[in-house]
Amino acid sequence: MILMTCFGTGLLRPASGTWGSMPAAALAWALLLLGVSQTVYIAVLSVWFVVFCVSCVVYGEWAEAKFGKKDAGQIVADEAAGQCIPLFLLATIGVSGFWETSLTVGAAFVLFRIFDVIKPPPANAMQRLHAGWGVLVDDLFAGLYAAIALDLGLWAIARMA
Repeated sequence: MILMTCFGTGLLRPASGTWGSMPAAALAWALLLLGVSQTVYIAVLSVWFVVFCVSCVVYGEWAEAKFGKKDAGQIVADEAAGQCIPLFLLATIGVSGFWETSLTVGAAFVLFRIFDVIKPPPANAMQRLHAGWGVLVDDLFAGLYAAIALDLGLWAIARMA
């Protein structure tokens, strides 16, 4: 239960998915500000990503039964995992300083939430997968879309500078 609600953030209202995405973004932000190596950053986010992906797959059906709804709002382990995908990108672009780090992590967070809410194809169809897979895979697509949009946005900004 604690993982499926991402340490209780899925119980917060309104916008439980937004609350559930915040811990991953906060973790990435803190690691970047602390100046950890690229290896440590990727390793920590990878552990987070795997733990929440596995939680969705293993406990997804149980959580849906507990909350009485397919992909119930309280289940935010999928957001906790999906948010990592655009955050992984930040290890490779070398952000530094409080404002650059905050703006870039913030952009990764906002883009993930936008794509998670609008669920462009084929993300929307992934919700029909069985149990925990249906909970998880649409958010992984949202993370991928957010990473692509973030990369394109950062590329465009670099070209204008």
